[in-house]
Amino acid sequence: MRTAYLDHPGPVPMAHRGFDLDGLENTMKAFEAAVRLGYRYVETDVHATRDGQLVAFHDDTLDRVTDSTGTITEMSWRQVSRARIGGKEPVPLLEDLLGTFPELRLNIDIKSSGAVLPLVRAIERTRAHDRVCVTSFSDQRREAAIMRLTAPVATSAGQNTTAAFRAAASLPPLVRPAVVAKALRHVDGVQVPPQRYGIEVVNPTTVAAAHEVGRFVHVWTVNEVPEMVRLLDLGVDGIMTDRADLLKEVLVARGQWVG
Repeated sequence: MRTAYLDHPGPVPMAHRGFDLDGLENTMKAFEAAVRLGYRYVETDVHATRDGQLVAFHDDTLDRVTDSTGTITEMSWRQVSRARIGGKEPVPLLEDLLGTFPELRLNIDIKSSGAVLPLVRAIERTRAHDRVCVTSFSDQRREAAIMRLTAPVATSAGQNTTAAFRAAASLPPLVRPAVVAKALRHVDGVQVPPQRYGIEVVNPTTVAAAHEVGRFVHVWTVNEVPEMVRLLDLGVDGIMTDRADLLKEVLVARGQWVG
């Protein structure tokens, strides 16, 4: 069943962990900045604290981006809430993000198995099914969340499904659609980097293969204008970027910006 998350005319511009040029990623300030730029889509990640609170945060530890240290899954929400990203901004709860921006569409990457049930509860409590895309590098984590939700959500492939898609996309055109459709039967699309381990992932063949079976191709994390232009020329369906300002400029210049 198609959800409203997938109803976007033209390529989807997605602010990766919000938008902040000073490194305040995954903060309410960064998400608010993306919204002020006119972004309707943002990407974030989730971990659960020891006591089951779901935070919008990328790393499994606080060490890299906050003034605190420790592994999130081993800490209480009270402990995590004292940390400040960049020494300034608190770590947000996912439900606060969903509630503060009720029209915002979120691409949510499940970073740990312990985050599955808290994510399900957050989506159910906020009735956010129609405006989220649930994804994870782990197909198992994504599937564990999807099977527990009471309404459909948009979904993106994990590593194993993406690998199967990439292999299927290289098949001869006459047999390719059926094999690609089987590989992507449980998801709405793939979210991939332009290259991985020196291997080109996004090219005319892979984009065409996904489109043949009605699946999207979102590309991460693209911060250079020439690469944004190249990918848009290939016909990708969305771009995640740390430079939301530059991507907006590119899309406006091409007549493809939809705020």
